[in-house]
Amino acid sequence: MTLFKDMILEGVNHSIIKRAMENGIISVNAVDIRDFALSKHKTVDDAPYGGGSGMVMMAQPIYDAYQSVKSDEDEKTPVIFMSPAGSVFNQKKAKELANHQKLIILCGHYEGVDQRVIDEIVTDEISIGDYVLTGGELPALVLIDAVSRLVPGVLGKEQSFLDESFWDNKLEYPQYTRPYEVLGRKVPDVLLSGHHGEIEKWRRSESNERTKKRRPDLEFN
Repeated sequence: MTLFKDMILEGVNHSIIKRAMENGIISVNAVDIRDFALSKHKTVDDAPYGGGSGMVMMAQPIYDAYQSVKSDEDEKTPVIFMSPAGSVFNQKKAKELANHQKLIILCGHYEGVDQRVIDEIVTDEISIGDYVLTGGELPALVLIDAVSRLVPGVLGKEQSFLDESFWDNKLEYPQYTRPYEVLGRKVPDVLLSGHHGEIEKWRRSESNERTKKRRPDLEFN
């Protein structure tokens, strides 16, 4: 649910997510909140009670947009509000959300959203980091991408995401491709050995070292 549906549709119209949609593995429906405004000029925002700068998104158009996409069996469907005040998104949350058949995502804009509609329909508030963006569309695209690639069939092979950063609270090991030497730097010999056990051992070691140096906080989560 967004005020900028083209931004969402264009964002998912590429690469792996696009192919998954074309193959019917996932679907993304962008609903324009403005379509549910009651005023002649399709107004979706108003000045905040109590004063202050900026405008606040009104509850009614959002609630009606929600009613248009929910169904009776949606009682357990997460309704996610992309908000800097939410819990920080991570791979664990992505795995949790990937277990649901359907997600409903609300993208805010302006100075915020009327708290009453958040209290009424939202089950999860999620942030993609400790900074503020113009709206919730970019965070929503991040969430869609991260969750979609965990859906069976989207990546083709399960191992594609099992080896990635954050899957087991570790950063991914370094990757190399041809040629053997670039800028005076060579591919580690173990990767040329053909010894799969030693390669796996090296990758685990490199993953552990990377995590300790760059993201020691992950080892405690």
